Amino acid sequence: MNKTLLAPIGALALALLAPSAQAQMSAEDMIKTRQSGYTFMAWNMSKIKAQVVDGTVPYDKAQVLAAANLIAATANSGMGALFRPGTEQGTGWKPTRVKANFFQEPDEVRRIAMHYIGQANKLQEVAATGDTAAIKAQFA
Repeated sequence: MNKTLLAPIGALALALLAPSAQAQMSAEDMIKTRQSGYTFMAWNMSKIKAQVVDGTVPYDKAQVLAAANLIAATANSGMGALFRPGTEQGTGWKPTRVKANFFQEPDEVRRIAMHYIGQANKLQEVAATGDTAAIKAQFA
């Protein structure tokens, strides 16, 4: 397996398997871990997009469901703990894009995060049906 792929997967595994360790992580490690999580979700979203939205890859229900399951699992993994004051600066795998005002609007951030988690869970439910039109609509 490619070493550049192993590092983000390892960082994501750390976030998913050891939430209590997040309190002891450095700001740089928190940035790397959350960037890895978002990269992992994006990779799985690209599978769904290619198969259901663009049609550039033949539809495979098992692959789409696996991708939706991983997106929902990552969204529900508690990644919010990786956003603490001080992590709006620094470089993980690349410079972070979190803005300083992110930490000044916790209620709005929580609302957006909960909405995203709900949509990820709904995508998982819809993917299980195999209804490509419904998957495409939810993916949008």
